[in-house]
Amino acid sequence: MLQAHSLLWNYLWVAPNLLLIVLGLLIWRRGVSRHVPAFLAFAFVSAVGDLAVFTADVSPVSAVTFWRVDWAYLLVENFLKFVVIGEVFSRVLNPFPSLSRVGRIFVSGFGAALVLLATVVAVSSRGDSKVPLVSGAHLLEQTVFMVELGLIVLIFLFVSYFKLSWDRFSFGVLLGFGVSACAHLAGWAVSANTDLSAHGRTLLDFFDMAVHHLCVLIWGYYLLVPGKVSTKLTPPTLSEHNLDLWNRELERLLQQ
Repeated sequence: MLQAHSLLWNYLWVAPNLLLIVLGLLIWRRGVSRHVPAFLAFAFVSAVGDLAVFTADVSPVSAVTFWRVDWAYLLVENFLKFVVIGEVFSRVLNPFPSLSRVGRIFVSGFGAALVLLATVVAVSSRGDSKVPLVSGAHLLEQTVFMVELGLIVLIFLFVSYFKLSWDRFSFGVLLGFGVSACAHLAGWAVSANTDLSAHGRTLLDFFDMAVHHLCVLIWGYYLLVPGKVSTKLTPPTLSEHNLDLWNRELERLLQQ
């Protein structure tokens, strides 16, 4: 059962992507997509891209073709991840329009630059494989997951420090990305610090695919299941006043 290309392997690779496509259709039909348009694009592109990689894996194509498909999938998916994180950061800062716009541009632009830089480094560096195409893909994934998790932690700390309010959609999207990044980095740490057998690496792949399945379920819960509406109002804090001041100053700067 716990073998590559077993029934469970195929299920864990294919099913979460089909669920992600269904989730995208449901949030589009219910009008949720107007709140998270970048995530809607990510859901469809990520699912279709991963299914294309699966098709290349089970088809009689060369290894080079498979890794080229994987590279194309990684580049597009990783770029969209940072666009989504920028969208979440912008929604968190919605009460401060100027900060919200600049925050979204900064995070999305930083992500695009990172993906480009990581691609250049991955292509030109030696990694965990003698085949540059393979080691480069692994290095790109590790780099993106590390920066992605760093941004997610930073946003959570930012929201906590300034006593901002999470909306259900933003929290759920960021939680799913955070769980995915933590799991993948933990897997990479185990792989890098132990002499894993081929079966051990297969078990790590099972773990990664199971976590991806969990993340899709997390997104589905937070994006489709209505949450409780809180009517409790909290007085503004000093930190909120600081953000308001920064927003006014930034707005004045942008209008000059």
